[in-house]
Amino acid sequence: MRSPSIMTVAFGTVAVVGVLLSISRKPVAPPPTRYETSPPAQAAQSAPAPVQAASASSTPPAIQTATAPAQAVAATNTPPPSPTEKIAASWKVPDVDKLPDDIFGQTVRYGRDLITKTTSVIGPDAKDPAMRFAGSGLTCQSCHLQGGTQQFGLPLAGTWGVFPVYIGRENNVRTLEDRINGCMERSVNGHALPPDGPEMKAMVTYIRYISGGEQVGKSLEGRGAPALPLPDRAADVTHGQEVFKTVCAACHGADGMGQRLDAADVAEQGKRYQFPPLWGPDSYNDGAGMARTITAARFVHANMPYGVNWQEPQVSPADSYDVMAFVNSQPRPHKADLEADYPDRSKKPADAGYPPFVGPFTPDQHRYGPWKPIEDWLKSNAAEARTVH
Repeated sequence: MRSPSIMTVAFGTVAVVGVLLSISRKPVAPPPTRYETSPPAQAAQSAPAPVQAASASSTPPAIQTATAPAQAVAATNTPPPSPTEKIAASWKVPDVDKLPDDIFGQTVRYGRDLITKTTSVIGPDAKDPAMRFAGSGLTCQSCHLQGGTQQFGLPLAGTWGVFPVYIGRENNVRTLEDRINGCMERSVNGHALPPDGPEMKAMVTYIRYISGGEQVGKSLEGRGAPALPLPDRAADVTHGQEVFKTVCAACHGADGMGQRLDAADVAEQGKRYQFPPLWGPDSYNDGAGMARTITAARFVHANMPYGVNWQEPQVSPADSYDVMAFVNSQPRPHKADLEADYPDRSKKPADAGYPPFVGPFTPDQHRYGPWKPIEDWLKSNAAEARTVH
């Protein structure tokens, strides 16, 4: 809005206020939420910087006096932040690099390296064979984006205060160390870290630090990935393959095997892949959380293609389910003893794709849906579900 002229000021404050009250705000269009099978959008451009108010030194005193009431009126017309804006604004993660180079700072940064450079520090590329705990080409950061600091990117930030916690997969209370080792055995297809070793200590210290001001017993707003409505149909694997070709193959490869770095880049970056494999021997095994299509679809919708965030999703919910049903139908490592998961079968998720299958549903319905009938049956037949062996 142009500043009022000297002639306008002469008519007094009331006129200025009247002009300002007549100005309406143009509603902001909502961000796109569907992708279907068109090519991925380019990274969203930064929002234009707000117009700077004139400085006090460039505005005559008379105009300052005349516009003070008008500014108050304008402020009352500013809409409050939306719930989405409030959630986004609440996400504050401490900067690890600002820590001093003392024992605590070094431990936190080593924890970050374990998350972002897993393959070279505790994985198959570690120089010391005794340090090769992770068994795949994935890093922890492959799922926990930006070193576990990205809101709704399955962050590690915000998890500190909720442990110890009951977890249905073991039907027991689990510590944060237990949960990390669950990922070691499943998501990176390896074996457990010593719970009292320096690597576990560093990981836990890093997670504690980036969790910042989290309250004990309460997650930060932004943990996990946002829920999606369940489809009322089975996920379409054939359509999912088309979505993969259009949206995912540019980064993860037409064969799903990722983009492997050359030796020089591996040495510099401390990881095997620029973009990780989604199936095959270097990917997560069939007991990982990402092997469950509901969980994986939520992650894709909020975070993919890489660089997208949960506020401006590019892949529709329907396509997210379809593409991850396709991905999880591909060959991957098998985790032994999966039948021991969820000893209380009533707690077993509807989309767990391995036996024993609970309820009067086919294995394919557990893997591809529709999942709502399974969830409804489990709620109504918990006692019967517990008898499944």
